[in-house]
Amino acid sequence: MSTKSRTRSKTRLSRALGIALTPKAAKYLEKRPYAPGEHGRTKRKQDSDYAVRLREKQRLRAQYGIREAQMKIVFQEARRGAGLTGENLVELLEMRLDALVVRAGIARTTAQARQMIVHRHIMVDGQRVDRPSFRVKPGQLIHVHPTSEAMEIFQVSAAGAHVDVLPKLPTYLEVEIDKLQARLVRRPKRAEVPVTCEVQLVVEYYAAR
Repeated sequence: MSTKSRTRSKTRLSRALGIALTPKAAKYLEKRPYAPGEHGRTKRKQDSDYAVRLREKQRLRAQYGIREAQMKIVFQEARRGAGLTGENLVELLEMRLDALVVRAGIARTTAQARQMIVHRHIMVDGQRVDRPSFRVKPGQLIHVHPTSEAMEIFQVSAAGAHVDVLPKLPTYLEVEIDKLQARLVRRPKRAEVPVTCEVQLVVEYYAAR
């Protein structure tokens, strides 16, 4: 899929779910806040409880750009943990390496972060990591490999070019963007995580299946 096709796809999905999945999609949503298609401007009929829960699950999954199978695995882990399942779910998803690379401003989007990781440009505590789903532990340092720092994509990041289009830096991350590094200080708390989601509806969706 070409870059333009991916952009159109993300924008369309953003409009359908009512959330901006990329900075570019956010601009489109400002101009066209209604859903895509010929009926997008019309008032939607009342959704069923199932449809509401399904849409909320899709919203959360889309914001992290993960497959359904991955979502189910993390949900099961969240359910086994102490505390509220929905909050655990978001917190575990937020500790993914690709999510934190975006939060830190090293990447502009999740897709870009995933590409950086798969191409082995990203390290955790001095070791290359090529799995976007890698779970970062509190205290670990995320940084760009020294041989990759001179690449234009990382020089743009180091200059702070993504700061204005990304959510405010959460307090569970310490970032030195000029050094292209970030440390996960502690486990994120749901209230701090900049995602749009009614987590209880997601829990209800999986509990009913």
